[in-house]
Amino acid sequence: MRTPPFNLHFPTTVEEAIDISQKLASEGRSSDWIAGGTDLLPNYKWRLNPKGDVISLSSVAGLGEVSMHRIGAMARLSSLVADASDTLFHTDATISSVHPIIAKAAGKVASILIRNNATLGGNICLDTRCYWFNQSEDWRSSIDWCHKCDCGTGADCRVIPNQNELCVATYQADIAPTLMVLGASIHLAGPQGQRSMLLSEFFQLDGMTRNILQQGELVTHVSLPEDVEQWEGDYLKLSVRESWDFPEVGIAAAWKKNSAGELIDLRVASTALESIPKLHSEAVAKVLQQGWQGQTSILEVAELVRQSIKPVKNTYLAPAYRRKMAKVLTKRVLSQLE
Repeated sequence: MRTPPFNLHFPTTVEEAIDISQKLASEGRSSDWIAGGTDLLPNYKWRLNPKGDVISLSSVAGLGEVSMHRIGAMARLSSLVADASDTLFHTDATISSVHPIIAKAAGKVASILIRNNATLGGNICLDTRCYWFNQSEDWRSSIDWCHKCDCGTGADCRVIPNQNELCVATYQADIAPTLMVLGASIHLAGPQGQRSMLLSEFFQLDGMTRNILQQGELVTHVSLPEDVEQWEGDYLKLSVRESWDFPEVGIAAAWKKNSAGELIDLRVASTALESIPKLHSEAVAKVLQQGWQGQTSILEVAELVRQSIKPVKNTYLAPAYRRKMAKVLTKRVLSQLE
């Protein structure tokens, strides 16, 4: 399949990128940002909402920083992986310079070739997926389209029939839940200036809007708290194939202990189960209020996570199985706290 034609723009600063986006919008021309292109270009080849103009961030200075407390939006995922053999871009300065949970999640994304092009910002802003949507143009036209890519027909959602107001396509990226459990903030720049918020507040529960980015706004970097190195944790995922595939379930957890080795704080987040990654703050708080009791508390947290998620039938694995595996993976991630 050929990529449809589009005009490609190469700004060299964040300000220039925003100006180009604003100029195109004023002319009635829609545009997309492109970072590594590992998600956008395959979607374009399938004619999934392609735009006539694409603004590349590859030449924008200052977006590739990688450190324990700050990661640029254009940082390649391979530069976040602790194993130097994973990447063409590693230097001694970048090996293991990010939190181990982030490094582990980055190493689970797709394949080495993909990670050498994919970026942090692109993974966070990954388009939601659904097997009624991620198909060829001929396949989608044969079923009279779907709500997310209706080609102006006003088609209903194929997952939840008889409505075209809410898209329930699933968010299937790996990095976001690890950043959320570490308390990361995301930083944006746009026509109205700069703003930031906790990453858990960045996403919107809709498979089409996905997040709070406004027209002409882009992600510049994420930052992590000063005490991030005091947190331990893990990330586990379930996918159809070990490599390449998007997660069908992903669970991240981070915990903090005092000098006596006692648990004083815990966070759990999930991905690939709804239209957004989810931080399970209420479930964890409920259990922590009762006092941590090892295996008993782990089982309680895992069950509460299972109860709080609502997957739908739009990925390869059945929703009931994904809910069960969310509980299983939560228990496995927290097994170090028994």
